[in-house]
Amino acid sequence: MSKIKVERNPDEKRLKVEGIYDWPIWTKEVSEFPWTYEADETCYFLEGDVVVTPSGGNPVEMKKGDLVTFPEGMSCTWKIRKDVKKHYKL
Repeated sequence: MSKIKVERNPDEKRLKVEGIYDWPIWTKEVSEFPWTYEADETCYFLEGDVVVTPSGGNPVEMKKGDLVTFPEGMSCTWKIRKDVKKHYKL
């Protein structure tokens, strides 16, 4: 199974070219919950501090300024340590 891909502080030009600022926004308060991805998801964190732990895998930290891709079919646990605001695309 594919892994979570995290790109720290991608170039602003790339964000604009890919239209990331036009993607919908998702917000969530400090919490912990299980999640399974039914499709690939790419997101860009505007705010937050999160640890996502894939089932049977190692924890991955992500925060403001990170561009993250989650693979289809991955089950994981989200632990939000600071409220999240992110653009996302399925």
